[in-house]
Amino acid sequence: MSNVSWPWAGVWWSLVVVIGFVNLAVGVYLFYKSSKLDEPENTVYLKRMRIAGIVFLSVAMYRAVFVSRYLTQLAWFDTIFNSSLLIRTVAMFAEIAFAYLISRALIQVNKELLNEPFKNRFKEFLRSTAPHVFFYLLVIAQPFAYIGTINKIRVSFAVEETLWGLAFIIVTPLIIMQLKKAFSFKTEEYRLIKVFALLVAAFCIGYGSYSVFYHLPIEYWPSAIEQLQMDVRVPEFRYGFEAIKDALLVVNKNHIYEDWGGIGFVIWHTGYFTLCGWMTLVFMSGPRKLNKRG
Repeated sequence: MSNVSWPWAGVWWSLVVVIGFVNLAVGVYLFYKSSKLDEPENTVYLKRMRIAGIVFLSVAMYRAVFVSRYLTQLAWFDTIFNSSLLIRTVAMFAEIAFAYLISRALIQVNKELLNEPFKNRFKEFLRSTAPHVFFYLLVIAQPFAYIGTINKIRVSFAVEETLWGLAFIIVTPLIIMQLKKAFSFKTEEYRLIKVFALLVAAFCIGYGSYSVFYHLPIEYWPSAIEQLQMDVRVPEFRYGFEAIKDALLVVNKNHIYEDWGGIGFVIWHTGYFTLCGWMTLVFMSGPRKLNKRG
């Protein structure tokens, strides 16, 4: 490992933590505000969206403070709270909450805009099934992240990331359909749906392209295959109780830029804990057709 310190580590860390705190504070405000809304037909929808949002924002705040890397067990602080296995566990709740927010919003927007079945089978699959497939793909991805964290098998992380990419690719045609339909209406009732559709369409296209053209073929799968082909694997595979204990208790405090992955890690970590937080705040608003008092 390099021994060159990360000169602006503290500034970067502080900025991400402050953004995470502000996001959480706004999320708490939205949660409180939801109890004041007079929309009986959407009460359950809004409450569940805001609970899921608080879960994601709380975990994002935690992970912004306790920066970590699963495979190498790098940690920002020398404490059990920076444990890679502990953070993987709280991340599971956040990622499932994020999957719920998007899938549930897609279903709600379908009810508002695309409530009639399509004769075209592909379009009907997108309308009726794609949001559910999206959610379950991200749930299925969670055990692979655990295997990678505990057993140090890069292929597991590659499979996890493939499932994430596939999930967003599957719902991309649906969100484009929703976007087109939403902008065919000119009234203010559809403003939340338009913001949601624009944001998710941009994210789906951006993340899907990133996954297909860079993240999977250049970052994840080549290194995963390379590890399998090594005579002495780096890192070595680990199994059993000792592997679990190691993933839970061993933290390698480190602020060295190259060891964390350089600019690629900075972009990923910063984006995940800022952009995804801002998206979550939009989702917590409950994308839907507003009534006259909305």
